[in-house]
Amino acid sequence: MKQRIIGFDLARAYAILGMYIVNFNMVFGNHQDQSLLNGFLSLFSGNSSTVFVMLAGMGIALMSNRTSYSPEEKRGLRNTVLKRAGFLFAAGLLLAIWWPADILHFYGGYMLLAACLLFIDKRYYILAALFSVLVFHLLLFFVPYETGWNFETLEYQDFWTFNGFIRSTFYNGWNSIFPWLAYFAIGMYLGRLDWTQRKVQLQMFSLGLCLFLGVNLLQYCVERLTVSQEILFFFSADYLPPFLPFLISTMGSGFMLIAAFMFIGNKVADIPFAKHLAQTGKMTLTHYVSHLTIGLLVFGFISVNGYAGHPAPVKPVFVLLFSVAYFVFSYYFSKIWSRAFKNGPLETVMRWV
Repeated sequence: MKQRIIGFDLARAYAILGMYIVNFNMVFGNHQDQSLLNGFLSLFSGNSSTVFVMLAGMGIALMSNRTSYSPEEKRGLRNTVLKRAGFLFAAGLLLAIWWPADILHFYGGYMLLAACLLFIDKRYYILAALFSVLVFHLLLFFVPYETGWNFETLEYQDFWTFNGFIRSTFYNGWNSIFPWLAYFAIGMYLGRLDWTQRKVQLQMFSLGLCLFLGVNLLQYCVERLTVSQEILFFFSADYLPPFLPFLISTMGSGFMLIAAFMFIGNKVADIPFAKHLAQTGKMTLTHYVSHLTIGLLVFGFISVNGYAGHPAPVKPVFVLLFSVAYFVFSYYFSKIWSRAFKNGPLETVMRWV
């Protein structure tokens, strides 16, 4: 169990580093840059967020992974999940005033639904994921995906209205419940597996590799065939909108990354550096909020661009170096904090609430 948890937290540490790269690049990067390094940074777009959500689903499943519970214990666990869902939803809405692409309030939605799925057989998590994907694609026939969006500025223009908020939350927001609940539900399925077994690690890595390569091969073929623009867009869309090929490809990469970190966790569980890095993974809520507040302000100050308005883009190497530097800061903060406290600052607040 010790090794399993370390592998899980190492994967979360990777995911938060990926979020740093994606979000710092979104605000300060040059999106017209065609360099190899900028292409490398773009690889984290989508993948980091999807792994983040899958790991969140795994965390909920690991909370309730015993073979049997009394009715009182089940009720207590559901209440815990519901309270955390409410906390994340409220915290996310507050953060959205500053950072419109917030993911926390969507987490609250995923966890609210997850509370209903806690103690069912894990195969139903796959059905929940399929249902989420199906609902999203059916909604595309009734509500244009671009409704509410200004894609030139990446602003959701009517988010703070009733209709806009409901539409964004359930259908076409940054990480809307449909279809992103699929990642969370698949994460819950993964959380029910015995990751201490080498066979499970190999199976999930192999499945992920097949899904990832299969979709990318299909995309390669479609791009070279004479097809309509609609079909080409369906296969090549990245993150917005999250069509089926994107969902399958990113789930595949998520399977590979999680399996790889579980394998690594088995090998490095007793190494001090790995233990400290795992502490960074345990404080993802704190580090997520920190990099979107302190991190953005510091980056804006040292790049002489500022965060407000439309700052001039910086070179990809600067984005990468600052992301790594901020992650190193997060690592040492987590290392020092964990000497005195069991949970991170915001994680502690969430448990108090």
